[in-house]
Amino acid sequence: MNWDKFKIQLQYATPKHLLSRLVGKFAAARAGWFTQLFIRWFIKQYRIDMSEAVYENPRDYSTFNEFFTRYLKPELRPLEAAADDQFAHPVDGSVSQLGDIEDGRIFQAKGHDYSLTELLGGDVRDGHAFRDGDFATIYLAPKDYHRLHMPCDGVLRKMIYVPGDLFSVNPLTVANVPNLFARNERVIAIFEADFGKFAMVLVGATIVASIGTVWAGTVTPPTGPNVHSWDYPASGDQAIKLRKGEEMGHFKLGSTVVLLFPEDTIEFADDLEPGTVTRMGGVLGKRESDD
Repeated sequence: MNWDKFKIQLQYATPKHLLSRLVGKFAAARAGWFTQLFIRWFIKQYRIDMSEAVYENPRDYSTFNEFFTRYLKPELRPLEAAADDQFAHPVDGSVSQLGDIEDGRIFQAKGHDYSLTELLGGDVRDGHAFRDGDFATIYLAPKDYHRLHMPCDGVLRKMIYVPGDLFSVNPLTVANVPNLFARNERVIAIFEADFGKFAMVLVGATIVASIGTVWAGTVTPPTGPNVHSWDYPASGDQAIKLRKGEEMGHFKLGSTVVLLFPEDTIEFADDLEPGTVTRMGGVLGKRESDD
């Protein structure tokens, strides 16, 4: 039996939303000894280094969600990309793909690409700034730190919620499910920076019980059948301004972030390629020169 093919077909057949929401209820529950037992199993199963956490003892977490979104000791994730012309890694994870957006298409894996417009919820105007720009897709495994940070300074201009499937986003699924990132549920944040717009697309996945942002709290769940969007002011007391390295959101259980930049904006670091491990605050790249 081809086990990889079986795993993919099983995902198509599984009621992914129902499963994810049930797991989400458990993850939010204060289930006492059972929560503690599960946290300890999870630490062992995924070889999580609890010495990095602000609270190292599993007993300090009353729910699985508290444990999963645990804060790390800040000195362990310094902002190495501190120069004005540098972009910072927004998450702990590993590079899935990165490179050019070619005529509004984004590379997913060998034999698969997907539409920028579909990724951003269907309005072609939202993707105009990125049509021939650059992207980076970063996968967060279950063992990773799951708070998301800003790659550069930005002012939030728009947030979009897009309903969709909840396929796994692990490497096997990425290589075998067409249009994956443009078909899964996702939350999109579009920012304005001094070079123009950039976007962070927070992609949901099987068992991901929640996606949240620092300005809106939990965005999903609940879910719904329609795309929703919210606009934000560019200036004034109500403007949401976030600095490079600041927290912007979180996942509850592992998923993927897709970063989008305009053309001629970012030159990715030379050592980045599919499979490269990322650490929040490290150097993602630098501003392209005008030469």
